[in-house]
Parts: sequence; C-alpha cells; structure tokens
Amino acid sequence: MSHTAHIPSHRKPRRSASKLAVRAGVAGGVLSTLAMAGTASASPSAEPVAETTLEMPVLNLDLGADVSSAVTVAAENTRLAAVEGELTAQEESARTGAAAEAKQAKEEAQKKADAEKAEKTAKEEAARKAEAERSSRGSERTTLKSTAAPQGTGTVSAPATGSAAAIVNFARAQVGKAYVMGGTGPSSFDCSGLVQAAYRQAGVTLPRMSQAQSSFGTSVSLNALQPGDILYWGSKGSAYHVAIYVGGGKFVGAQNPSTGIVERNLSYDKPTGAVRVL
Repeated sequence: MSHTAHIPSHRKPRRSASKLAVRAGVAGGVLSTLAMAGTASASPSAEPVAETTLEMPVLNLDLGADVSSAVTVAAENTRLAAVEGELTAQEESARTGAAAEAKQAKEEAQKKADAEKAEKTAKEEAARKAEAERSSRGSERTTLKSTAAPQGTGTVSAPATGSAAAIVNFARAQVGKAYVMGGTGPSSFDCSGLVQAAYRQAGVTLPRMSQAQSSFGTSVSLNALQPGDILYWGSKGSAYHVAIYVGGGKFVGAQNPSTGIVERNLSYDKPTGAVRVL
C-alpha cells in the first residue's frame, strides 16, 4: 500500500478547547501525585505513605442556561423590532390616507365652486338676455325708411296744428332723453309719463298709467291717424306700452332703457290700436 494513500481517520471528534484544558489539568495533578508516591515507596528507609483520597474539582458549566438566555433575548429583540416596524407602517399608512383624503376634499370643493360659478354666470347671462328682450322689443329690427304713407295708414296726414302741434312739438323735443321706469320728466320719462307730459302742454290731464291712457278718448283706425293721437300696444284698457303719433307715419315714444326716447316709423313696431283725445 502506498504511503501516500488515504487512510481513513478513526479519531473521535475533537472536544472543545475549554473542556480539554480542564481535563489536562486534572490529569496532570493526578500523575504528579502518583509519581511522588512511587518515589516514596522505592526508598527502603521511607515510611509507608498514607493512603490519600483526591477529590476532583467540580466544574459548574451551565451552558444550556446561557444559550437559553441568549435565545430569549434575541427573541425579545426580534419581537420589539417587529412591533416597531408595524407601528411605523401604521403611521405611514395613516399619513398617506390623510393626504389622499385631503386631496380628494380639495378636488371636490374646487368642483363645487366651479359648478356654482358656472351656474351663477348662466343665470346672470339669462337675466341679461331677458332684460334685453323685454326692453328692446325688436331693437334689432331694421328701420324702414319710406316717403310714402306707412303700412297701416291711408294717406299722409296733414301737419299738426293748434293743440296737436303743441303735443307733437313737446314730444319731439324730448327725443334723446333717458327712459326711467316711473319717470315723469323733465330729464327722464317712461312711456306713459311722456304721453301725460305732452298732453299737459295742450291743457289736457291724462291718467298716469298706460292701461288707462289706452282707453281714454275715442278709438280710431290705424289707417286714419292724425298727429297727437295716442298709440298703444296690447289690448285696449290693458296696454303695456303707449306713444304719440307725430305724423308722417312716425311716432315718438319712451321705448326702453337701452334706446331711451326715440322717433320711429310705425313699421319699426306696429301698434295694436289708437285713441284720439283732441
């Protein structure tokens, strides 16, 4: 067999260094004692050596307790670390949730504000349109100029004279002034206020409201109008607007806040009927 061949080892596993040191120390002490006893017995003149009992030192190595204590400490540290990690995760989750809720609340508040603003704007726009429609009543119509007799009248009436002239002249003098609801002059009028003030120039006292003015006097056809006649829009006795016919197929009236007091052709806004007071 080759001297380099592998020889299986039959040695026992090595013991721990601490245990080997202890046992070596004990063995050494025992051998020393035996050597001294042998020397003593080899000498003829020596006295018999008394039998001595040696007590082996007892080593109290509680390795199990130490290991158990270390495991317990490690387990407690692991538990504390897990608890701390869980608390940290919960705090982070709470912060994330609060931030998300705050963001959502802000977005909802912004949407609500935008909706309220849009609704308010729509209402204001609708109100402006309604007011424009009520006040203008056809302000976008094209004014038709005509030198002939206007539609709805027979022949061009003669120029106003006497009391009618006073009424017509006063009405035309107010053209360009402002329309103010309830106005009776001198700087602003509403429709019935202008008619009432014009007739006052002829010494005639008219009712204040357009409803009563539309039924004051005698009804006349729109084909037979004369300067000074009162024109009305709506039903007689419940008219919503009045003006003064000034001849030549035209009238003067306090129309609305947008236009103020104007002179227009009858075709601009054809009246419903007319009454004659003079």
